[in-house]
Parts: sequence; C-alpha cells; structure tokens
Amino acid sequence: MKKDIHPTSYRFVVFKDMSNNETFITRSTAQTKETITMEDGKEYPLIKLEISNTSHPYYTGKMKFIDSAGRIDKFKKKYAKKSTEA
Repeated sequence: MKKDIHPTSYRFVVFKDMSNNETFITRSTAQTKETITMEDGKEYPLIKLEISNTSHPYYTGKMKFIDSAGRIDKFKKKYAKKSTEA
C-alpha cells in the first residue's frame, strides 16, 4: 500500500439534512465555512445535505416528494406550450 495518501486532518463535523432538519455528528475532512452550535455548547463545522438516511425513501419506507431545484415546474412550463398546440 502507498504511504501518506490518506488525509490526516479528520475533525468532528455536523451534517444537517435540510429536508427534515435532522443533524448528526461524525468525523470528516470535508471543508466548509459555515458553523453550528450544538446542544453540548460546542461549535462545529456544518455541511448541509439535501437528503440523508433520515429522509431517503429507501431507509424510511415512505415515499416523500422533494423538489429542491424546481425541476417539475421547469418541465411543466417547457412542455405546457406544446400540449396546448396539439
């Protein structure tokens, strides 16, 4: 195995699922400029997620609609003209 190829700057980071506001703390090397203060009073770097295991249908067993980028509205607007012409 090659030496010195893995990062060594692991630190505790908070990941926040923006669809249901669930948070969890784990070690990571991901860089971010945002921080959050947790219940223990300590400040941690914050990484925002669109979806995690607490909101993904595979893990929850429930279908949940998430349209964070407005893709459905863009699709409807784009093809609304064509459906009225036909």
